Amino acid sequence: MRQQPEQQAPPVQRLRIRYAKRGRLRFTSHRDFSRVFERAVSRARVPVAFSSGFNPHPRISYAGAAPTGAASEAEYLEVALRETVDPAEVLAALDEVMPDGLDLLEVVDTEAAPPGALADLLRASSWIIDLPTPAADAATAVAAFLGASEVLVERMTKKGLREFDCRAAVVALSAAPREGGSRLELVLRHGTPAVRPDDVVAGLQNVAGLKVGPEHGGLPLLTRLAQGPFDEASGTIGDPLHAMP
Repeated sequence: MRQQPEQQAPPVQRLRIRYAKRGRLRFTSHRDFSRVFERAVSRARVPVAFSSGFNPHPRISYAGAAPTGAASEAEYLEVALRETVDPAEVLAALDEVMPDGLDLLEVVDTEAAPPGALADLLRASSWIIDLPTPAADAATAVAAFLGASEVLVERMTKKGLREFDCRAAVVALSAAPREGGSRLELVLRHGTPAVRPDDVVAGLQNVAGLKVGPEHGGLPLLTRLAQGPFDEASGTIGDPLHAMP
């Protein structure tokens, strides 16, 4: 008879982690990060729980990962453990073995976090987009974008080239001057299809001819500042690690 796979005990604790992608490590893909994090968990001797079956894997779930090339101060994952640990000790242990630029910022027990699945809590995100474009040109493009009822863009997906509207997902968009160009401040509502900040830049190009790219002084630099629950009334983004008092 075929040997039955070993059944793992259910997790006794779940931790929710916020981390950052900074500097050159913003070019780390989601797959690359998951490999790095799983090695770090092993080196730090974090008692991660494993799935049952013939090919057990660590019970780590990722949600809302930023696109490759974007920096972020608000990336999240959740890890299930087979033993109860102090979140602060896990943060310290993992911080010692993670590479600079992939920086763990906070670890909390899910008992103290808002209820619900992590992916369901990440309903919106805020970004800054640094452009080499003069501020006046950026402001003109933003006004044209916000004045449009629909802005169609194209993106290559696993199923081929896809066209979709990027305007509906934009909650707020503004432009301001910065040294060497302009800065866009963007709030995106998460939905289907998932609209990314580079889609919004493409939309600005399509609707107003915004000039970006190597031939126009450089590529946009994308940085996510926050993501979490979204309050439609106030237009604010909440914290997926801490329940409201």
